[in-house]
Amino acid sequence: MHISSIGREHRYTFCVACVSNQKCPAFIKIYFFQRSFHACLVRWYSTAGDGSKFPKNVIEHLNTSQEQQTNGVIYDKKPFRIDLEEGKRYSWCLCGRSKGQPLCDGTHKLVQYKITQRPVRFQVEKTGTYWLCNCKQTKRRPFCDGTHKCEEVQKTSGK
Repeated sequence: MHISSIGREHRYTFCVACVSNQKCPAFIKIYFFQRSFHACLVRWYSTAGDGSKFPKNVIEHLNTSQEQQTNGVIYDKKPFRIDLEEGKRYSWCLCGRSKGQPLCDGTHKLVQYKITQRPVRFQVEKTGTYWLCNCKQTKRRPFCDGTHKCEEVQKTSGK
């Protein structure tokens, strides 16, 4: 769905986290086959030019860290813009406690914190600017999918 904003065209999708019974500040009613539901209107954070798809983790098939069931603590309520290089491996912090956000610094290994989440290892398809999730609630690890805009994230005590 396309929505114009201040003369510029943006591509939007619906937040998976807010499609159910949760209340969201940016909700809209959708009528589809005569049924209505509310969904959080969120921006796609993509560098593909046309915004039609999310960036891809080219080494996702090599590890299982994306399949972790739990998310980390909310570090920040907005994504982190970062320049990434093609072919270079990165480790995105999932636990939310790294001092070098959004990338992992190994804090999850400290026994006293009892952290169960592991970092998500990733590579990008091409060199460019990307938006990495800092709320740690994204469904598109490590890339921001706009989940930070939902009320559940916004009402937390993160930055």
